Amino acid sequence: MAKLGICSWSLRPLDAMDLAQRVISLGIPRVQLALIPCIDQPAWRGAIDILRGEGVEVISGMLSMAGEDYSTLESIAQTGGVRSDLKWGENLDRAFRVADLAEQTGIHLVTMHGGFLPHASDNPIRSTMLDRLRTIADIFGQRGIGIALETGQESATTLSQALHELDRPSVGVNFDPANMILYAMGDPLDAIETLAPWLRQVHIKDAIATKNPGTWGSEVPVGTGSVPWPAFLASISRIRIGGEGLHLIIERESGACRDEDIVRARDLVRTLVPTIH
Repeated sequence: MAKLGICSWSLRPLDAMDLAQRVISLGIPRVQLALIPCIDQPAWRGAIDILRGEGVEVISGMLSMAGEDYSTLESIAQTGGVRSDLKWGENLDRAFRVADLAEQTGIHLVTMHGGFLPHASDNPIRSTMLDRLRTIADIFGQRGIGIALETGQESATTLSQALHELDRPSVGVNFDPANMILYAMGDPLDAIETLAPWLRQVHIKDAIATKNPGTWGSEVPVGTGSVPWPAFLASISRIRIGGEGLHLIIERESGACRDEDIVRARDLVRTLVPTIH
């Protein structure tokens, strides 16, 4: 059965206990957990055991890469995912440490950004990035953990071709419909059909497109943007992983009323997908 969760970073919690109390109060005791704080910040040590002890399920993890700069589209295009040569050593170390933590704590899926994969097959940057993604996939795969690349930083066609070329069954997609709009990378409904064979998890987030090419679109509360939720969730509901539904994880990365926005998203999803747990 598909489950509904919340991205831990959406709530900007102080520590694991704060996160547990917040998600329980919102009626969604499940999270996708940012894992770098769990290995780097004392306040988050032992977070997974704390969350589980409070009755919160950790559905998946998230691996953020060092040096990612989201201030502009141009800056993130140069620093996102595994693109940076300067940060590759540090990011490889992050991958090993997060994979070890996921293995020790029984987390079976970790998501990340690939980082604006070039479309042209003869682009040397593309070859380097795919080699780095294979290395990361193997680090996690040897521990029985899948990874999922988040959509948006390249078109669905480019991502699907890269996944074919990667040739790693443990690598899938974390589909974020809002990112397709924020990065101007195509229609979410078309992208779902293209990427369906690789779908592992879905982010529930909404956005409206920019009117100025080369700049960010705007994230907005779920149900107020350009994602066609009834059609999108109907498509998602037809996709099964190992006989189970795809888990839907609410993500809210901007706005002053995030708790209220998450409740709005929760209620919309539960209305359109009555079987969601």
